Amino acid sequence: MHKPLRTLFVMLFVLITSVIYFTGCDVEKAVVTDSSQSQVTSFTKLSADDPAVIGVMAVQNKYTNELMKDKNVLGTAVTMTTDGRLAILVFLEKSTTQPKDMKTISSIPDNFDGIPVIAEVTGPIKALKTTTVSHKTKQTPPIQLGTSGGWRYDLANGYCCGGTLGSLVLKNSAQYVLSNYHVLEADIVAGGNGIIAKAGDPIIQPGLIDVGCNAANAQNVATLSGIKSLPNYNVDAAIAQVVSGMVRTDGAILEVGTISSSTVAAYVGQKVKKSGRTSGITRTTVYALNATISVAYENECAGGAAFTKTFTSQIVFKGGKFIQSGDSGSLAVEDLTTNPRAVGLCFAGSSTYGFGNPIGQVLSFLGASMVGN
Repeated sequence: MHKPLRTLFVMLFVLITSVIYFTGCDVEKAVVTDSSQSQVTSFTKLSADDPAVIGVMAVQNKYTNELMKDKNVLGTAVTMTTDGRLAILVFLEKSTTQPKDMKTISSIPDNFDGIPVIAEVTGPIKALKTTTVSHKTKQTPPIQLGTSGGWRYDLANGYCCGGTLGSLVLKNSAQYVLSNYHVLEADIVAGGNGIIAKAGDPIIQPGLIDVGCNAANAQNVATLSGIKSLPNYNVDAAIAQVVSGMVRTDGAILEVGTISSSTVAAYVGQKVKKSGRTSGITRTTVYALNATISVAYENECAGGAAFTKTFTSQIVFKGGKFIQSGDSGSLAVEDLTTNPRAVGLCFAGSSTYGFGNPIGQVLSFLGASMVGN
């Protein structure tokens, strides 16, 4: 999610209220409906092509559409219980019980076809731009990635936005900055600013959110490709062609360094890290695979018509602090010191989980490859 900041006179007010909102949301909604199963402490290295996982994913997929007819169900995924059994994870927006009379709001069984079910409350799942002012600074070019950035005109209705310029990819022998659709080109209505994002528009570093909504204080580092992934595709991805001399050609990422040109599929228990605009370098593990989730979006920086996109086959990262507001667009890589491989493109989160597009899906959609060693 990248969200806004009200200009000039109310900037301090937005800073204070944004901090209260995001902190309050994390504390208030980080509710677990079954504490005996929610904290997975040990994992077997199981990936999406393991026969056992494939079998459980088939059961998950069989019931997901029906489950998601309940508006309280935001999605499903495959994970493991604390005692090492494969399980189906169900994401709920709200608690399944009411404190006064304990009546069930969402009826989630304890198993599907004999496969254990873990129901967990995540709060809303949102695309993670930000309204929070950070201290991300303008770099001397050529810049490293994992940094604040966004569309040069990403302001509407008195707000401005920003996200993360995540990594570098190669397409048709040209280098492009990789981030999310909702960070680089989500403005698809003329609404609050009278314009829409289009191919050739400048991408800046830092993002407007970090330069007081004044693009003159940022620098143009790339230009939009115009390849739009949403709402029709299963990834939230966008690229912008590098302006010569403005981005390091080796694709170095802040606090990560250079990465591998090869990629790796996610597996449960995999150790990963990411470098993002808001929270910098953070580490966690892959918690679940094959997630189907509903994610809330806006059609411009703020105040635009909203829509919900359902994604399938997504990666679930453990912990709500791995991807924070403004970290959208950052690249999740193996937690290795030297030349880690890309795992996924971070794009959404809740108070309890982060979510990523599998990097293979992203690169296939874009017709691109990672820049690295």
